[in-house]
Amino acid sequence: MTGPIGYYVHHHGDGHRQRALAIAQAAPHGRFTLMGTGLAGRTEGVPCLDLPDDRLTARLAFDGHDDAHDRPQTLHYAPSHHDGIRSRAALITDWIARERPSLIVVDVSVEMAMLSRLAATPTVYVRLAGLRDDTAHLEAFRGASAILAPFHSALDDPAMPAWVRSKTHFCPGLTSASRPVEAGCRDTILVVYGKGGAGGDGDALAAAARASPCFNWRVIGPVSHPRSSPDNLAILGWTDDAEGEIARAGLVIGAAGDGLVNAVTAIGRRFICLPEPRPFDEQTAKARRLAALGAAIVIERWPEASDWPALLAAAQALDPGVLTQLHDRDGARHAADFLIATAKEGSPRASE
Repeated sequence: MTGPIGYYVHHHGDGHRQRALAIAQAAPHGRFTLMGTGLAGRTEGVPCLDLPDDRLTARLAFDGHDDAHDRPQTLHYAPSHHDGIRSRAALITDWIARERPSLIVVDVSVEMAMLSRLAATPTVYVRLAGLRDDTAHLEAFRGASAILAPFHSALDDPAMPAWVRSKTHFCPGLTSASRPVEAGCRDTILVVYGKGGAGGDGDALAAAARASPCFNWRVIGPVSHPRSSPDNLAILGWTDDAEGEIARAGLVIGAAGDGLVNAVTAIGRRFICLPEPRPFDEQTAKARRLAALGAAIVIERWPEASDWPALLAAAQALDPGVLTQLHDRDGARHAADFLIATAKEGSPRASE
């Protein structure tokens, strides 16, 4: 009998939690325990260990900087004299000692990967897109039993070292249970803003909608209110049915985060991608691969209103089949099976 699998969930945005839930719900009940900040009441019955916040109080948005000038190259974020981090480390190592996990999935934190290994627990590291070839990432990859990438191999950065790619298990389709594919309304545009970004500019959205009166614009996520709104623009705010909104649209506009890209590829919607700034050019690198494959129209910034008619025409000409080839409808189950098999492979050594 192998021990449980811990799954560390980073708190930036919501994609890490959604990915962890999809995998845990595809596994036998109780096989996974989620660990992270702000998880209490948000894991849909999956066991969890809620951790104190590790952010510096002046930067609750979390920009990844710790102001530490003496940090080793094998760490990314290690502020000194932080009570939250001390408590997190104590809770995690106490859980490891008590539950004797067979594996910890790290999504994502090189510090968590190092802590788990120091506590005699094998890891699988979740590798996001972008060129992550700095010392800290490479050592986390080297120390992991395996690497899991939540995207199709065709979206990987071609400059990643060969040994990292060979150690990587690519798992596209890490979304909740696939819904029946709807035809969508060709004249409906859905603009998606997530929790991890800066949100949308209501006035810019209103101008885009006015410039394309033949389309109905719907917007979900954090958006400022426009000074005046045309009849073909509906700002819906936050919704728990983002996948439903994507399914009902004919064209989706949004960033290049794993959650949205997986949702768009799962349903096969034409896609205009505006990558947001992220460490290691995560979204930019993924967007460039989407463009190279002909899977999306990629623009680096929000266009002028007069540019929208041509952009929408180019997007309408995309072949949605290119996107669907990047999806695995059973991705969550395949990832769960892979992680459980990896945990079993390491369990004899862990129990000695």
